[in-house]
Amino acid sequence: MQAQLIALDWGTSSLRAYKLGPAGVVLEQRSLASGIMHLPSEAREIAGVLCSDGFELAFDAACGDWLEAEPGLPVIACGMVGSAQGWSEAAYRNTPVDVASLGQALHKVLSLRGVEVHIVPGVIEQVGLPNVMRGEETQVLGVLPGLETEVLIGLPGSHSKWVEVVGGRITHFDTFMTGEVFAVLSKHSLLGRTQKPSETFQADAFDRGVHVALSDEGERGVLSTLFSARTLGLTAQLLPEQQPDYLSGLLIGHELAGLPDRAKHLPIILVGAAPLCARYQRALARCGFAHVSLAQEATERGLWQLAVAAGLTQPV
Repeated sequence: MQAQLIALDWGTSSLRAYKLGPAGVVLEQRSLASGIMHLPSEAREIAGVLCSDGFELAFDAACGDWLEAEPGLPVIACGMVGSAQGWSEAAYRNTPVDVASLGQALHKVLSLRGVEVHIVPGVIEQVGLPNVMRGEETQVLGVLPGLETEVLIGLPGSHSKWVEVVGGRITHFDTFMTGEVFAVLSKHSLLGRTQKPSETFQADAFDRGVHVALSDEGERGVLSTLFSARTLGLTAQLLPEQQPDYLSGLLIGHELAGLPDRAKHLPIILVGAAPLCARYQRALARCGFAHVSLAQEATERGLWQLAVAAGLTQPV
């Protein structure tokens, strides 16, 4: 099957490359630890030129052999590669946005190989407190084909996003720094002093954390309930190996409590790492969200849809 597109998911910590064939089928993929904050630094020759630029080096390592084998393949990239700290900044697009508007706003970078890399813009919402995302918009667009109704798409992670989509357009989104706060509290606060990592998921402790977030105590806010991750251990109500999952459930519970009430009546689609999505699916069920499903390969499909909208490749 002949390749039609090279698609890059280029974030802060990693670079994932996909060689896509007709209809966006994945022919080959690879992952490198060459995110924009971990770029290679050892100079080497690229296209006859000694190069020390980290972005060029990472790009060539990811797909240089693909481009040599099949010259002329178009390249599209999403994620932090288009940020101010990235290869070249792709200006944010305001909400509402859809596949067509983002596909027509791709930002081009000419690589040393003479290949244009088309970078997907991030999305900004400037109603109330400003909110931004880079990469998540591509995942959202990857799950939309065939969906006509209003949906809420959750993207759990360090900075979890909850994206409202109406009529195929991203209309609003919220960000919760749940994953990053969990990491900071576990590694750099008093709460982490009594925690002990567990090889198995402590489901009861996780559920208890979610319950506390949704209880009367939780109404006072996350700053009020966080200390319970320590005091329940001090009073022998939580074992050290239960405390990390209790804290996880507590933070996720507070995140879900922050979603609008009408979200309980919307179909919810989760996109992200399977173990983390499983936690969110469990917590959502306990919060009364009945219609929850999981999406796979959202990034690849989103990049394909954007490339088609931009005229870089054909739909089939």
